[in-house]
Amino acid sequence: MASSSNSEIARVFFPSYPMFQLYKDGRAERLRKTVTVPASDDPKTGVRSKDAPVPPLSSARIFLPKTSDPTAKLPLLIYIHGGAFCIESPFSPTYHNYLTSLVAKAKVIAVSVQYRKAPEHNLPAAYDDAWDAINWIASHIERNGPEPWLNENADFDKVFLGGDSAGANIAHNMIMKSARDDQVRLKLSGLLLMNPFFMNDEPDELISFIFPSSKGPNDPRLNPACIAIKELAAGLVCKRILVCVAEKDFLRERGVSYYETVKNSGWNGVIEMVEIEGEEHVFYLFKPDCEKAGELMDRVSSFLNL
Repeated sequence: MASSSNSEIARVFFPSYPMFQLYKDGRAERLRKTVTVPASDDPKTGVRSKDAPVPPLSSARIFLPKTSDPTAKLPLLIYIHGGAFCIESPFSPTYHNYLTSLVAKAKVIAVSVQYRKAPEHNLPAAYDDAWDAINWIASHIERNGPEPWLNENADFDKVFLGGDSAGANIAHNMIMKSARDDQVRLKLSGLLLMNPFFMNDEPDELISFIFPSSKGPNDPRLNPACIAIKELAAGLVCKRILVCVAEKDFLRERGVSYYETVKNSGWNGVIEMVEIEGEEHVFYLFKPDCEKAGELMDRVSSFLNL
């Protein structure tokens, strides 16, 4: 039997929104379980969804919109969900509903990527899984991959990476990694960063715990501002970037700093930023029917179709 001292809680991440807790004996216990919903055909929008394995360790949910021409090639969005690298899933009601609405509005095919979460799987596991997903998607370029919807419906000349919060961080890192990997086969058109998480110069206790091999604020995976300007500009191998921030978001300044850094880097592309007044972090996920969420959805849809 464990001693009472070993069973004592040493730390909770975070008391205001508990995700997991640490015991003095080093154990971690998850406090927030992710509710999931099955893939389905949505009767309201006509959007279809299905799940697919992504070797070697992950999976994804694929969303296909209803169109007048079922053979049409559609822009492809690779979406990476947020959740502080610790919680949430493409299969949760929150992200299933959001991607269903976005796909219906923008008429894009979307692949919502699952990745391993901390504290069971510390970073960089999430980066590794996202990279595996990108390469799995690229296996469909010749129209002979394992997933028929991608073979038949994806326009591989219009591929976007996107995500929110921690997922936006992962999306940024994937586009930087693609610039360094000669084997990557996807041509990336744009990068969509929704309320992105990027470190500033302050210590982050959660990141210190779930990413022990990182250099903290001096790690370019966490803080793009620490990268040499020329390296940052060279790594953004796409034509357009949209950064979305919210006025009351605790991560707002990090998103604004990213926008300003890229804009002044000499990058040969177009970066835009949209700020939603009076709203908090990822408000559009929790209040999808509010007017401002609708306006943001319109802006994102336009970005994916330019």
